[in-house]
Amino acid sequence: MASSAYIGRFAPSPTGPLHFGSLVCALASFLDARHHHGQWLVRIEDIDPPREIPGATHSILNQLESHGLHWDGELLYQSQRSHAYNEALEQLQQTGLLFSCDCNRQRIAELGGIYDGCCRTRQSVTDAALRLQVPDAQNGRIVFDDLIMGRYEQNLCCDVGDFVVKRRDGLISYQLAVTVDDQFQGISHIVRGADLLDSTPRQLYLQHCLSYHHSQSVTEAIHYAHLPLATNAEGQKLSKQNHAAALPSGSEVDSLWFALDWLRQAPPEDLRSESVATLLGWAIDNWVLGNIPAQMALPAGQDV
Repeated sequence: MASSAYIGRFAPSPTGPLHFGSLVCALASFLDARHHHGQWLVRIEDIDPPREIPGATHSILNQLESHGLHWDGELLYQSQRSHAYNEALEQLQQTGLLFSCDCNRQRIAELGGIYDGCCRTRQSVTDAALRLQVPDAQNGRIVFDDLIMGRYEQNLCCDVGDFVVKRRDGLISYQLAVTVDDQFQGISHIVRGADLLDSTPRQLYLQHCLSYHHSQSVTEAIHYAHLPLATNAEGQKLSKQNHAAALPSGSEVDSLWFALDWLRQAPPEDLRSESVATLLGWAIDNWVLGNIPAQMALPAGQDV
């Protein structure tokens, strides 16, 4: 019986089929949920049409099922949640912390990627992004304890600056959408890649600005675990941009076994000749999150 105390999720973007790196994230989040007798949800983060590939969602869902990673409840599609994001924007507008910004990418790059607040006092302009004002350096420190990486600290003012919540092209930012949806789904545990570690303070700040921490939702105590990134021989994160190979069909047991080995779960060699269900059953019973090294990246190896 699932415990309401644990609700985890896997949230892929439909930019291509799953590869080894994305399987690692899906598997780790699945196993952590199942080991704790919790729920495991799947959310399709399809709010960036220019990056999406037709048919990718269907491929991802088929790959999850063929690898025995069956989700609970209904799928959530971010493309169907624009009303919720707009309501959140209206709520943020009422705080007085939102402002329009028409700074281009070149200017932000020249600032070292850290926005300097130059548009805070300007009147609203059209054809502009919406940014959320962050606290000053004295009050902008966000600290949380990651279940893998340990204590992580970021000063939003010094390390990030006011950040975008609605893009200039009208699309909702990842930071806002994921925060709103984690609250909506009652997510209690997030297991994801270390490339999102530095996004977590922004999401914690958004939770605060949207008063989620005052509610009775389990989101007020989300537990984060950021996995090392699986990298190729050149040290690049496995991704579609870096031409990571899609998971081979018909080799699901081997793919899962290698992913478990990469996650330092020490799967017995003889499980490679067993079924997906048998391998996952062993993995659920023997899952130890603490075995995963606190590193930002690990090579995927030559066998995947």
